[in-house]
Amino acid sequence: MNLMHLPGSGDRDVLLGREIDDLLLRLRGLVLVRDLLEQRGATAAEVDEHAREADRVRARLATLIGGSGEAAAA
Repeated sequence: MNLMHLPGSGDRDVLLGREIDDLLLRLRGLVLVRDLLEQRGATAAEVDEHAREADRVRARLATLIGGSGEAAAA
């Protein structure tokens, strides 16, 4: 996401900001649950599933925050 405000991009910026907030919240939850699963003796598959989803969310965040406008619109 480009942090500069472009004229006429207000709605897109608001939507993008909400998506980033949602993804950050989702990532935090995944990491917390993954840690809980580890502490409670969950299977490696369960822990790995949360770790893989966290990686996908991180990748999406990286695209939105550091990517071009075209990548952010995907």
